[in-house]
Amino acid sequence: MIKVKKEGVILKKSDLAFENDSVLNPGIFQDGNTIHMLYRAVRNGNYSTIGYCKLEGPLTIVDRNYTPLIIPYSEDASKGIEDPRIVMIEGVYYITYTAYNGINALGALVKSPDLITFERKGIIVPKFTFDEFKILAECNNLVNPKYFRHVRHFEPNEEVYLWDKDLLFFPRKIDGKFAFLHRIRPGIQLVMVTSLEELTKEYWNHYFLHFDQHIVMDPVGINHESSYIGAGAPPIETELGWLLIYHGVYDTPNGYVYSAAAALLDINDPTKVIARLVDPLFVPEYEYELNGVVNNVVFPTGTALFDDTLYIYYGAADKCIACASVSLKELLNELLLNKINYEN
Repeated sequence: MIKVKKEGVILKKSDLAFENDSVLNPGIFQDGNTIHMLYRAVRNGNYSTIGYCKLEGPLTIVDRNYTPLIIPYSEDASKGIEDPRIVMIEGVYYITYTAYNGINALGALVKSPDLITFERKGIIVPKFTFDEFKILAECNNLVNPKYFRHVRHFEPNEEVYLWDKDLLFFPRKIDGKFAFLHRIRPGIQLVMVTSLEELTKEYWNHYFLHFDQHIVMDPVGINHESSYIGAGAPPIETELGWLLIYHGVYDTPNGYVYSAAAALLDINDPTKVIARLVDPLFVPEYEYELNGVVNNVVFPTGTALFDDTLYIYYGAADKCIACASVSLKELLNELLLNKINYEN
């Protein structure tokens, strides 16, 4: 059994107008003892921007911006930008988030050399309707039927795309290619490209025709992730493979419950899952996780490593930001007890 310590709430909303409703779901970049935290800041009326604070050590906030670090800049994000993740690749910060316009929620990218100036790349996931996706992805009968059950209904004259969230990059190129995870319900998928310019309509047509080959994980069983899953924090490179902290969701009579989970992916081929915990890593249990804007939520989005202690930062009940810690060695050992058997 893995021992997980709940470190408690580390960031709450403030009286500032841009974050007077809630703060949640932080992206984390660690630079030695310093942590840069980019978090979803929500103002009254459910409009999100990205806030910033700096920590020294895993839990001590030493600076916090009085204005948003990143704001929406296009109609694709007219209702806000949500749930940032951050990595550095070849000296450049890659910041991903969900652009939301009240109808569509799609993964977008911003690049920065210094967290002061930003190059906005816009939406990089596919802009496909559900019907376009379904026609292509169901061709070979190898895709989980749950992918074809999730339809949203809006006015007929509105452009409605397949929601594609939880976009995050691996912290380095793999075999010379950018690698990122994204989430089309109910599972987690992988993209690997030499250049982001390759992400054209033609690319996505081919991707969806062979969609089964790009699925990293789907929900399994009737447990904590039976409804759907989504990538959480950027994968952590270890000697055993890529450690992925993700979220799992299951439905109850009182609504969805979000928990934190863990898996180990092959270092050269992240579509191959080496190991996956059967039980959740941690679940909502304290008041700040059980009751909030959305009840029963722990939503991990970033990590930092101090010696052997892995700190996992998460949104709690869509209201505040909290942290849990675990021994990295113990977590990896537990994962090795839950290896995937591909011979069955």
